[in-house]
Amino acid sequence: MTLLRNSGYWRWSAGVQLNRLPATMAPLAFTVLTTATTGSYRLGGLMMAVFVAAEMVGAVPTGRLLDRVGPARGLVLLLPLVAAGLFVLAAAASAGAPELVLLALAIPPGLVAGGLNGGFRTLLAGTVSEEELPRAVSVDAMILEGVIVGGPLLVALLATSGPAVPVLAMAVVALLAALLVPRRTIARAPQRTVERQSIPVAACVPWLMGLFTVGLLLSTIEVGLLPLVQRLGAPESATAVVIVVLCAASITGSALYAARGKVGDPRLFLAGFVLGGLVVSAGFGWAGLLCGVALIGLCTGPLMAVSSVNLQKLLPERRRSEGFSLAFTVQASGFGLGSLAIGVLPMWLCPLLGALAAVVSCVMLVVHPRRAIGTPSVTS
Repeated sequence: MTLLRNSGYWRWSAGVQLNRLPATMAPLAFTVLTTATTGSYRLGGLMMAVFVAAEMVGAVPTGRLLDRVGPARGLVLLLPLVAAGLFVLAAAASAGAPELVLLALAIPPGLVAGGLNGGFRTLLAGTVSEEELPRAVSVDAMILEGVIVGGPLLVALLATSGPAVPVLAMAVVALLAALLVPRRTIARAPQRTVERQSIPVAACVPWLMGLFTVGLLLSTIEVGLLPLVQRLGAPESATAVVIVVLCAASITGSALYAARGKVGDPRLFLAGFVLGGLVVSAGFGWAGLLCGVALIGLCTGPLMAVSSVNLQKLLPERRRSEGFSLAFTVQASGFGLGSLAIGVLPMWLCPLLGALAAVVSCVMLVVHPRRAIGTPSVTS
């Protein structure tokens, strides 16, 4: 497999995983910090909400900036700013700063960090060939599962050395990510230009809807784990079983997609989301819950990969960072909406929202079938 011998890809992968690691560490890291310094674990939750809101607000402007200066150069400049913001936050909390000050200090690193994933995703186009891209995105999704699980575990380990240590570690990780930004893609990255190409929004909407569906349905599973297992009369510890099934299925789906190495038809994966959501909602006991979760997990990686590949084909070269930053924001908004639904709707209804979103996305691709089979780039 050519991808396994591509050192540029593995450098990119190391950099992007380090860039993602602080986001997976932040929820527990902020809670540990505020509980120890202010006595309020709720403040940590509020700080995380402010951080995520800042990421969503800053994602598109930061992506637009990366497109103008070049994603590689921009990432090298912006990642240290994220690190500096986290250093200041940890220092202020350790010094006993008021709660409002801590909430305000969570905003700057969030504003900058929001568009960095889009910049890294843009660099992937200059790191692997178009034929390798579906496999590269799938392998990345497999590694991401480890980062999602490893972030909280790393915080728990570091917290034994002090409440501010996990946040300081987040800052160090951001600096390490800056060191691993692929240098050899700078020559192929978009250069500063006065020409402003338009993003084909209508063509991108089906793929953005697919990413929104992933966030929406996954959040109803991940955030609603406790009520899902309690509905079956099981103890809280049983949530670990569902998490293991979801992660294992997600890794398996991405691995199978990577082994195939082709773009594939997203309508198949969306159909899996619809069926999985219906099964989880119906409540057919443990067998139904685990089968539904496994089906959703199997389709998650491939759906994200095919959406990402097709978005790259549609986005103008000089606006890819902005476009991918928008895509990450759309997916995050789906996750946020699903989390909100858990708090205000009956549990059985929440997975149906994700299934409905998958149906809408599938209908969009039926109306425009050529977008579902990996057509040539409209910007080439």
